[in-house]
Amino acid sequence: MYVLLLFCVLGVTSALENGLALTPPMGWLTWQRFRCITDCKRYPDECISEALIRRTADKMVSDGYLAAGYNYVGIDDCWMEKDRDKDGRLVADATRFPNGMKGIGDYLHSKGFKFFLYQDYGNKTCAGYPGVLGHEKIDVDSFVGWGVDYIKLDGCNVELSKMDTGYPEFGRMMNESGRPMVYSCSWPAYQDKPDYKSIREHCNLWRNTDDIQDSWASLTSIMDWFAERPELVEFAGPGHWNDPDMLLIGNYGLSVDQARVQMAVWSIMAAPLMMSVDLDTIKDEFKQILLNDRVIEIDQDEMGKQGMRVWNKSRCEIWSRELSNGYAVAFVSRRDDGAPYTVAAAFNDMRIPEQNYHVEELFDQEASRSFGTKDKTFKSRINPSGVKFYKFTPIKWNEINVTRITNRQ
Repeated sequence: MYVLLLFCVLGVTSALENGLALTPPMGWLTWQRFRCITDCKRYPDECISEALIRRTADKMVSDGYLAAGYNYVGIDDCWMEKDRDKDGRLVADATRFPNGMKGIGDYLHSKGFKFFLYQDYGNKTCAGYPGVLGHEKIDVDSFVGWGVDYIKLDGCNVELSKMDTGYPEFGRMMNESGRPMVYSCSWPAYQDKPDYKSIREHCNLWRNTDDIQDSWASLTSIMDWFAERPELVEFAGPGHWNDPDMLLIGNYGLSVDQARVQMAVWSIMAAPLMMSVDLDTIKDEFKQILLNDRVIEIDQDEMGKQGMRVWNKSRCEIWSRELSNGYAVAFVSRRDDGAPYTVAAAFNDMRIPEQNYHVEELFDQEASRSFGTKDKTFKSRINPSGVKFYKFTPIKWNEINVTRITNRQ
């Protein structure tokens, strides 16, 4: 009955219309911090294992990450045995995952999470474990049986010419399985000239670039990549998102200021917010960035309109996004000269309409203020490799009059 009802709602079509990811997905994923660490004797707290997933899920509940919206918990590469079983099915590593993937799914669901799992469209994953190629249907059946809610399908070890038909076909099988599963494609990251119209039609989100690395240089290179391709904005929206990759926040490579830059720019880009950090050792200042509800609200804005870089001078940038109830504007410094730098921006520089606004800095680095038609420029003083992140909320005519009357009394 469940399957029949789902088909009636979604229909069986070649396109991915699953009603999922209406805002960018949020959660936690193993890869960036824990990579392919599989030696649990030498690294018991870092190896890709059931223990890591359980303690992370528990920490996400107790420390407020689930309540803040991070509701997916994901296992990236290296979770499998090196060979399929005698029936051709994928098998979780028996030592590291003694209760199998079904046990993981059940545990995550019992805690209020959704289950995120990695696979690869090739005959092997990027780390050399079995891929789905030639086993697509049996693997989708396994994912359904394990209670998987989100599949990330990488693109190692497969001919590029097969991607344009293979990724849509795998998505069709997911659609027809009867279980709603978010579909994350790495399809365009491997191609020189991706067909984004088709990618948007068949995927909920898609990786555009190589893996992000734990450094300011890697972060800014991905920012530049998107800034130089404003045409990608049109493909993003509810149910379909560009994915600049995981959050580095709380690991080794970013300062607090640089971590704020990633959180702000990812929110401007309506990017998925996938943490990849050891939540048992994360410092409070990074935890506060990840749990900043006002910034998360920008990322999750229901309009789903991706923003972009709109100004780039003096080694400073302005990133701007239209929201359902205003505008988000990030002033980013790429400078390293040792002192904060002041940028003065007009309405057009920020790509916001000329009207009166209440302005709130979302990382509490300065007091709220007003900005409006009587002002020539909006000034922001930014730390080197830092950000000032503002929400501009329009002030309605009657609100202005109420303020004037109050001030006269």
